Amino acid sequence: MKAIGLYRYLPIEDPNSLIDIEIETPAPGAHQLLVRVKAVSVNPVDIKTRAPKAGIETIPRILGWDVAGIVEAAGPDCHLFEPGDAVYYAGDWLHPGANSEFHLVDECIVARKPNSLDFAQAAALPLTTLTAWEGIFDRLMIAPEPEKNRGKSILIINAAGGVGSIAAQFAQWAGLKVIGTASRPASIQWAKAHGVAVILDHRQSLASQLQQYGYTNVDYILCLKNVAQHWHTMAEIIAPQGKICLIDDVYAPLDIAIFQPKSATIAFENVFTRPNFHTADMTEQHHILTGVAELIDAGVLQTTLNERLSPISADTLRQAHARVETGEMVGKLVVEQFPE
Repeated sequence: MKAIGLYRYLPIEDPNSLIDIEIETPAPGAHQLLVRVKAVSVNPVDIKTRAPKAGIETIPRILGWDVAGIVEAAGPDCHLFEPGDAVYYAGDWLHPGANSEFHLVDECIVARKPNSLDFAQAAALPLTTLTAWEGIFDRLMIAPEPEKNRGKSILIINAAGGVGSIAAQFAQWAGLKVIGTASRPASIQWAKAHGVAVILDHRQSLASQLQQYGYTNVDYILCLKNVAQHWHTMAEIIAPQGKICLIDDVYAPLDIAIFQPKSATIAFENVFTRPNFHTADMTEQHHILTGVAELIDAGVLQTTLNERLSPISADTLRQAHARVETGEMVGKLVVEQFPE
């Protein structure tokens, strides 16, 4: 089968940073699905994984953690899906990624694709949807019930990115006042169209901007980018007994004691925790994506797809990586359709 992989970790401008390869089509294990890949999204995790560093792979490394496709075959112990089902999912870190014609995945982290979306629109969602849902409802422990959140606010730092675009929709649906950071006209427009009520410029003081809008603090913060840059600001603006969720990498030690006076909660969200550690509640990701598909089909939520490229090939994926690598993506970029 066709696949796109790497042997060396090179700058994306290098034609060998991602290459077209042919590998054997795998067979599904007991609880696995073999999915015919129709579309894949490119995320910052792809960029970080592929980034230049030492080391050479003896077996080609295949990236890709956002998938929409059709079940080709199901393992003997599968009971949630059967061949022909259209599905979407994020996959895990322990197996090859989905930049291939066929992909193996444990069925318990897969859900049926929203009926109202095409494959590219669906592929834009899984990784960021799971990150946002787990961050808001599991880590920040916000109840998905509007009546319990009246008068409460959340600040989403990087509200126009892939996670921010769906997180803002979840927060609005849950009844929160959604405040988000964005700075460029395109990102401001996108954030507002996806549920952000109040826009702050991350290049200026967030505290003073909040005060201009009548807020002395916020109940929750979902920090999706530049944790160190916003660390002291978050300590300043979080409400007493407020909660903060971080998803971005922390590259140096940070002083957590500054949050002690407010008894603030600091939590991390990693979308791969459940599948990587085979947690007892691993199937929760199946349930999350299933519920989100229902909300999308009901018109409550919308896809965060903003850019499409085609076909799925090394050349196209290098273009996609270069685009995401700029750090200026608004919404999600998806690559669709393997060449015949």
